[in-house]
This record gives sequence, C-alpha cells and structure tokens, in this order.
Amino acid sequence: MQVIVRDNNVEQALRALKKKMQREGLFREMKERRAYEKPSERRVREKAQAIARQRKAARKKMQREGLLPAARRRASTR
Repeated sequence: MQVIVRDNNVEQALRALKKKMQREGLFREMKERRAYEKPSERRVREKAQAIARQRKAARKKMQREGLLPAARRRASTR
C-alpha cells in the first residue's frame, strides 16, 4: 500500500493511509488476529458473514429491480 506525501503534509497522507486501510479491511483483520480463535468459532463467524453477504446482495438486487425502496443515505457529519 502506498500513499504520496505532497508538500510535506504528513497529516493529510496519514488520513489517506487510514482511509485506504479501512477500505481494505485491515483494521478488522488486525482486531480478529489479536487473540486466538478456535476453529469452530471461526467456522461460525465465517458462516454468519457469508449469510450477511447473501442477504445484502439479495437486498441490493431487489432494490435494483424496484421491489424494495432505495436505501436511505446517512446524513453527513461534516
């Protein structure tokens, strides 16, 4: 992963790096790897994640087809 520092603005580069890491799921993976996870717990977690992905995909498909109203956008805090 690479971030370009422009005009010696390290703070802006750090913000960009954190955003990229968040998008890639690095923080979530680091959190998961902090402690040992039993194989049975891992299977349960992965199965729950797969079900959530399937539900999300089905929901998006129904929204595209017009069977469900479009998701509401969150209000920006900025």
